[in-house]
Amino acid sequence: MNTQMLASLTTTGVGGPATTLLRARTEDEIVAAVSAADAAGADLLIIAGGSNLVIDDAGYPGTVLQIANQGVTIGKELSDGRVRVDIAAGHPWDDAVAQSLAAGLCGLEALSGIPGSAGATPVQNVGAYGSEVAHTLLEARVYERETGFTTYFGNAGLGFGYRDSLLKRSTTNGSPAYVVLSVSFALKRSGLSAPIRYAELARSLGVSAGERAEAASVRSTVLALRASKGMVLDAGDRDTYSTGSFFTNPIVPESVLALLPTDAPNFPVAQPGMVKLSAAWLIDRAGFAKGYGLPGTEGETVAGGRASLSTKHTLAITNRQDASSADILAIARAVRAGVQGRFGIELDHEPLLIGCAL
Repeated sequence: MNTQMLASLTTTGVGGPATTLLRARTEDEIVAAVSAADAAGADLLIIAGGSNLVIDDAGYPGTVLQIANQGVTIGKELSDGRVRVDIAAGHPWDDAVAQSLAAGLCGLEALSGIPGSAGATPVQNVGAYGSEVAHTLLEARVYERETGFTTYFGNAGLGFGYRDSLLKRSTTNGSPAYVVLSVSFALKRSGLSAPIRYAELARSLGVSAGERAEAASVRSTVLALRASKGMVLDAGDRDTYSTGSFFTNPIVPESVLALLPTDAPNFPVAQPGMVKLSAAWLIDRAGFAKGYGLPGTEGETVAGGRASLSTKHTLAITNRQDASSADILAIARAVRAGVQGRFGIELDHEPLLIGCAL
């Protein structure tokens, strides 16, 4: 029995005690721990990098399993010329990206700097700068708790959507029906990146949208862009004590554009008649500036200044010092209500909320 504050295992730095905390360094240890918890009828919370969790101050009453298996294997060339790369679920994601580029492979460079573990990336269909995991993921190897067997989900079987997947939809309060053991990607052997889809990144690289650039330059540029927004972990920068983007960009009917200011950013999506809006723009225009919630600002009455929007980017809610989950959620509620009141659009949260709710 090990009681430990879960705040130390999350990038936001909030969360109460774990009654039982286990750490699994191999696939066999992961399966054994999950099987034992299920046999005992215990509630089970899975944590790896802890970058996408807000855990209640009361903690977690069951078993918390930290996934810590590691390893990146550059495999054989596939029939279509791409190269298979296998990554253990607990391996730090950004290190896996760096290793793929060092091996002369492209496809993951725009996803550089994203905190957390490799196994979490297909759950959220993690994405940034016009790229997402669904573009290159080959398959995920998972432990299926209902049957007690390990199996594989191919790309199509994961039912990817915007920041969504079958893995996420079958997870309840941080307890997944399918526990990811490893993920596999199919990457191209090239020194050039995948086509640059994101305008800001293209401008920073000095290329046109749709063109390619040197993959290593894309990585360094993405890391610089993310750092400028407080989205690269840095122990000395309180703006990085967050879950990254707290809200997803809303996808709405095109008709909603008529109700918004003409300068409201919008982007095409695959769904006919729908567009994607910028949550950061909506938050800012609803009156929530960078740093909202810091002492001396209007938000001081919301969370006592212990939590605030990032001073670099309005999408992140940050732990300024000794914040509780209640502080983080107070900022989130204020922002969500403000955007709803100003534009009639309800923002959806991106991180998993464990034992708490908006």
